[in-house]
Amino acid sequence: MAILPIYNCFHPILKKKTEIVEEVNDDFLTLIDNMFETMHIAEGIGLAANQVGVSKSMLVIDIGHFNDKYPYPPMAFINPVITAFSEEDSDYEEGCLSVPTLRENVIRPAEIEVRYFDKDLKEQTLHATNLMARVLQHEIDHLNGILFFEKLTAIRKTLSQNKLKKIKKGIIVPDYPMVMADGRLIQ
Repeated sequence: MAILPIYNCFHPILKKKTEIVEEVNDDFLTLIDNMFETMHIAEGIGLAANQVGVSKSMLVIDIGHFNDKYPYPPMAFINPVITAFSEEDSDYEEGCLSVPTLRENVIRPAEIEVRYFDKDLKEQTLHATNLMARVLQHEIDHLNGILFFEKLTAIRKTLSQNKLKKIKKGIIVPDYPMVMADGRLIQ
């Protein structure tokens, strides 16, 4: 397996909607394995394919890797679509591997239902609650070109501007490889 560089939130690939996955071959399965490895090294619990420079509608989640109280195994979601949202909202602090060190509360639906394809391209449906619902919404937003800080309340957006400017300039960088908006690789 290989560690892939994660793309900075200001890189153009993260602002584009990803393409539908039509075929799963050995290269794609290797990508999934590499994404899990990359996510674990970076101490994340979710990672979308465009965060590693691949504009395909696929993401991986492993919320149990750092916290064994969650019953979900590591999962890959191909072409995921949220088909239902609860009316109840949840306010919870989020971070993002593409936005190093920024953590802010985001309001999202507390429960969702997701239709997706597994690695065998078999259609699946998952009713997700709590942290799994939040991580899925965050990562599916990535696939649609949406970053979590765009969902902040007006006051939280204002308060996060200084940190976002430092991230954009490369003053704040993570301890894992990152591709900056201009294409530079920082290791």
